[in-house]
Amino acid sequence: MKKRMVNYRRKVEAALSGGGPADWEKLREEHLVRISFFQHERAMHLAVTGLFGLIEVLAAALYLNSRSPSVCAFGLAVLVLLVPYVFYYYGLENELLRLYALYDRIAEKSGEGIISQPERPGA
Repeated sequence: MKKRMVNYRRKVEAALSGGGPADWEKLREEHLVRISFFQHERAMHLAVTGLFGLIEVLAAALYLNSRSPSVCAFGLAVLVLLVPYVFYYYGLENELLRLYALYDRIAEKSGEGIISQPERPGA
């Protein structure tokens, strides 16, 4: 999925740098749909990463209580799976943040502009 996000981001960056469509509103709508797909993917990976983290904590607590070699092996196996999963989730999160920034640029081109903060009275 990360590779798909990177390819899509590059396509949008190319469109924004001059080789892009004339219909910015259509690109903005498509971009919102893609972001929602990627957000769902990220949420699922967060749930799985959290579950593996919880299993790791429980395995560590069980090992500290029992000092069983099989529990230690199980904890190490979960850790071997957890570490790459955390890095993968980190990559998904960063790509999604880049897509949010691209959305702001698309919104400016389509005339929507970025939603600004309300002005404070007396400022």
